[in-house]
Amino acid sequence: MPQHVPAGRVAALVRVTLAYVIAVAVAVVWLWSGPSTSSLLLDTLIADLLATLVIFAFSRYHRNSSFYDAYWSVIPPLLLIYWWWQGPLGLDDLRAWLLFLVVMVWAIRLTANWVSTFPGLHHEDWRYGRLRDDAGRWELPVDLFAIHVIPTLQVFAGMLPVYVAVTRPGEGPAWLVGAAVLLGLGAVALETVADLQLRRFTRERRPGQVMDRGVWAWSRHPNYFGEFTFWFALALFGVAASPSDAWWLFVGAAVMLALFEGASIPMMEKRSLQRRPDYQSVIDRVPRFVPRPPRTVRG
Repeated sequence: MPQHVPAGRVAALVRVTLAYVIAVAVAVVWLWSGPSTSSLLLDTLIADLLATLVIFAFSRYHRNSSFYDAYWSVIPPLLLIYWWWQGPLGLDDLRAWLLFLVVMVWAIRLTANWVSTFPGLHHEDWRYGRLRDDAGRWELPVDLFAIHVIPTLQVFAGMLPVYVAVTRPGEGPAWLVGAAVLLGLGAVALETVADLQLRRFTRERRPGQVMDRGVWAWSRHPNYFGEFTFWFALALFGVAASPSDAWWLFVGAAVMLALFEGASIPMMEKRSLQRRPDYQSVIDRVPRFVPRPPRTVRG
């Protein structure tokens, strides 16, 4: 066990919480007293990256990059609140409140899911170790950029429609806001069901058994599909606020899709095949990403 890992799950959660309090404090200090760039968006990006560096420092000290895991869901609500506070929209703006509702439901669910499955700092996401091992002598920059900085930039890109939505009066159709709310909450519901079903399967499965039941019978990665759909819903909020910017507001969702299809899913499927050869039967029958009825494989 690494020298700096605290004993016990609760002690580890306290350590992680302290890291995030310090990270947010550093970001606030920058936004409050740092040199302003005269751009709200750029100022918050710099603050976001400074907070990321704080978490990276904790990751290196504890030799565990899973310190960063909660960043994905903790920071977006704070960005939304700060942009709304600094922007021209008042507290009577219904569209901003609906967006706040969707983001908070997503963030609370994802953070709670992480906390409930967090075993302690003796455990690290297997993907981080593999990335560092594959990097060899370049493991430190890979740890910094691939595991910490680049995901921060990806999430920030996904939040750009939120920035537009809470800093500009709505010009798009009201029905688009309603569609974004339904799509966003539906995405969170799908992720919740997928996580609960996977957790139950993990408790009850036999050695070598593969997951192909519930929503997992319609998609091999329903949680990733739900996550992408959430970011797509945020883009719809942005379009509802500024239809003229529609061409770039989906960039963040596209980045998320590239992350899942180009990195996360291939790594997960390769590992599943290595550990459970029967997973090939799931690949043959169950759609990879977008949920739809499973294929019938003829023997």
